[in-house]
Amino acid sequence: MDCRSIAAACALVGAWLCAPVAALAGEPIRLHPDNGHYFLWREQPTVLITSGEHYGAVLNQEVDYVRYLDELESHGFNLTRTFAGTYREVPGSFNITGNTLAPAPGKFICPWVRSETPGASDGGNKFDLTKWDSAYFTRLKDFIHQGDERGVVVELVLFCTMYDDNVWNASPMNGRNNVNGIGSVGKYEVYSGNDQKLLDVQTALARKLATELNAFDNLYFEICNEPYERGGLTQQWNDAIAAAIVQAESPLPNKHLIGQGFPRSMEPIPAVNPQVSVLNFHAASADAVRLNYHLDRPVCLDETGGSDRSDRKYRTEGWEFIIAGGAVYDHLDFSFTTERPDGTAVPLAEGTPGGGGPELRRQLGILKEFIEGFDFVRMKPANDIVKSHRIVGEQPEPGSRSAVRVLAEAGKAYAVYVNGGSQIELELAIPDGEYTAEWINTKTGRNEKTEAIQHTGGSKRLVSPMYTEDIALRLHETPTQQ
Repeated sequence: MDCRSIAAACALVGAWLCAPVAALAGEPIRLHPDNGHYFLWREQPTVLITSGEHYGAVLNQEVDYVRYLDELESHGFNLTRTFAGTYREVPGSFNITGNTLAPAPGKFICPWVRSETPGASDGGNKFDLTKWDSAYFTRLKDFIHQGDERGVVVELVLFCTMYDDNVWNASPMNGRNNVNGIGSVGKYEVYSGNDQKLLDVQTALARKLATELNAFDNLYFEICNEPYERGGLTQQWNDAIAAAIVQAESPLPNKHLIGQGFPRSMEPIPAVNPQVSVLNFHAASADAVRLNYHLDRPVCLDETGGSDRSDRKYRTEGWEFIIAGGAVYDHLDFSFTTERPDGTAVPLAEGTPGGGGPELRRQLGILKEFIEGFDFVRMKPANDIVKSHRIVGEQPEPGSRSAVRVLAEAGKAYAVYVNGGSQIELELAIPDGEYTAEWINTKTGRNEKTEAIQHTGGSKRLVSPMYTEDIALRLHETPTQQ
């Protein structure tokens, strides 16, 4: 290679290295200053909707995360979760086929470097919890950068409940797997804070990640995945990790949001650490929004679940949660596997604990487009404007239900979602004015019926077209002709 070729190659490398810095000049995703139930990102009001892989895109070196992120971008999705590598699964965990969180031997990478000492549970050398693996941070940063280029926010999950002996025995934090003799505790004591050396390692990691990733604007942290599972995690430990992030970022230019997971409950969250801004729930209903709306923080369905794995279940769940005022709908999509990072596996045929696939992703893309068609920051839950509703025509199947949810800016715009039946008659209490009603097919995005409304006050009767399973209504003030 001649000198000019070398110079040109160096210029290309330099341009690539500098590109992330230019892209990351904006303020990180944050709570919207006018409505803390939603986000502000890149100067735009933001709701996060996605259908993502099982959180191993970084720690599993066999995952082609560029193909994965390309698939998210193709549907307009703007979120992915990924685990930091303190927790991993093993083949067979939870009966997941092609589990991205269960890397094959030699394919696991985490924040800590491998030592020269053999004997880790996966057949590799043990880890040194005092030294960082630069290759890991390069991969993690590139993953977040690739998300940045595609408009995808990364929720980085620092820790995860140790569900059983198999996953605890595979963790680098287990004393059997590191040369430091740190982590000689039971699986339910990992997040107690009682082992000071282990806590020091965990807080050091939180500070390291917060420091290394400070430049990214498409990032927020979650302290621990499902911290309420299996027991042993203490509030003191949780708060120590949050404080470590905040302390690390205090002298740095950017401050990132911190999320915390909460158990499903029919009671409001009793208290929230003031350093926590994002309220995460798994396998939750829209009741989580209603019960915690007063906290003025984003309420998020952070992971789907349950025995019903149908597209209908996930689609209707997503619509109900977002129209209830939720800020995040994050479907755990098992069609993304190590071998098929483009999401073309067929999870239901393989017996996995959840569903997903291209058709569901297309339908959830319609939900995202629908809510983004509103100035949702100015809207709030308004189910009380539904004065009556009744199913007409074909009745719901036995065991199904009809639900009507409304998100509204009074007199300006109404997002209405109907789950169940085949046609509905609504009586809505809206101010007098001129409106346009558009009935949207949730599976195709097609406008099935448009109606111009002259309303003189009181309740307004609206009748939907015939539909299957569910339908959405976009009701908005008709612009005045100039």
